[in-house]
Amino acid sequence: MDKQEIGIAVIGAGRAGMIHARNYARGIAGARLIAVVDPVGSVAKSAAEELHLSKFYTDYREAIADSEVDAIVVVTPTKYHCEIVCAAARAGKHIFCEKPMAMTPDECQQMINVTQQHGVQLQLGFMRRFDRNFMEAKAAIDAGVIGDVVLVKALTHGPSIPKEWMYDISISGGPLAEVSSHDIDAVRWFSGADFAEVYALAGNYRCPDAKDKYPDYYDTVTLSGRMTNGTQCIVEGAVSVGYGYDSRVEILGTDGILFVGDLQEGSARYASREQKQLITKTVNSWQTLFIKAYEEEDTAFIASIRSGSPVKASGNDGLEVVKVVNAGNLSITEKRVVNLNEG
Repeated sequence: MDKQEIGIAVIGAGRAGMIHARNYARGIAGARLIAVVDPVGSVAKSAAEELHLSKFYTDYREAIADSEVDAIVVVTPTKYHCEIVCAAARAGKHIFCEKPMAMTPDECQQMINVTQQHGVQLQLGFMRRFDRNFMEAKAAIDAGVIGDVVLVKALTHGPSIPKEWMYDISISGGPLAEVSSHDIDAVRWFSGADFAEVYALAGNYRCPDAKDKYPDYYDTVTLSGRMTNGTQCIVEGAVSVGYGYDSRVEILGTDGILFVGDLQEGSARYASREQKQLITKTVNSWQTLFIKAYEEEDTAFIASIRSGSPVKASGNDGLEVVKVVNAGNLSITEKRVVNLNEG
């Protein structure tokens, strides 16, 4: 694409949406933020004011129809992803879609098909692939530093209480989708294979407000699995843990082991006269831990649009994660091992 600047509209002005919007507002090479969209007018207006934009919309269709907009960033609740992505693709707009890609594998495949038919880029928001530490681990694996990968253990614990819509697994996919999508993608990336079968256990231990209206909701989940190349995996997810944002991966090989991530924010520790114990700060949010990775994935999205080169996190990557999320939720419900090739 030879346009001097790629016009961007960010659809969804929540926490993740504003990270992308601020990145583009501050300046991603070759891009210009044109508009922000949110169905709540006051939220859209406030976001536009912060970002010094003259345009904001409450209907994503208006942003897609804007002639200045060449690409969109979709950061809405998951149930709207397929509809928005397909509409944008038919209008010839390139798309960055946050995880999870969609509610079902069929929706994911539809999104892939439509974007391919209309010749537009579709990049998924797996920002950990752009994180310096994750990339270093992947390079070490590819170089054979730990031999063949035998077991990948990945966990994410989030500190905050979910929004109410997330309690409804039928529209959110539950924590396997909202929290563990990144871990599922990391397992695929580090193992170099797709999931073959999974078994998941889950329960609600810290979200009592969900129990009556959403009895199927779980705030803690453990998913074990086997990959198509024989690698084993364990994915652990939790929300509302309170103590901090916790993201760690352990990769065991035939000749060694790799660790990525640490709950500890930095190397500084302290003790005092009153508190006679060693204190260290924990990471408080994914928004700070992966802030550079978000900038790098936004930069890569623009570069792929300009060059026409493949994106680093594709629609197929998003599809494979959704398959695992759905299989995991089925395993929780039916209390059995689920083969990814079922039906």
